[in-house]
Amino acid sequence: MAYKKLSEQVQELSNAQRSDAFVKRFRDAVREGKFDAMNLTERFTMPKQFSRRGAEGSYQRDTKDMLFEVTPAFTEWFDAINKELATSRRTGRIKPSLEAVQAGHVDFKSLAAETRRKMQASFEKGQSLGKSRAKASKK
Repeated sequence: MAYKKLSEQVQELSNAQRSDAFVKRFRDAVREGKFDAMNLTERFTMPKQFSRRGAEGSYQRDTKDMLFEVTPAFTEWFDAINKELATSRRTGRIKPSLEAVQAGHVDFKSLAAETRRKMQASFEKGQSLGKSRAKASKK
């Protein structure tokens, strides 16, 4: 049987910035019994570049290495996880702009209705605030 280190498998990821998520999923799968693996004494540096908020530069993290058996079940699991991690995790909200409306990424009619509703609510709030102040000054 062929054995492989987790550090070698991480190098095969299509998106190295998701190596931390892969290691977490790998450990979860071992814990759940999807495949067998054992801890090794050495550690390896994950390829992901982490950055601290409000600080310059980036850093990398170390994690425990593991040894596992390469089986068809593992290969199938790895392919599925690799495909899942390769896709962008943040789709982000499309900002309303002329280009977005022209390209059809946002619906102009629904955004116009939402704008009208917000403007009406703001107008009514101002009117009620003005009326309450007028009543208070008459007393």
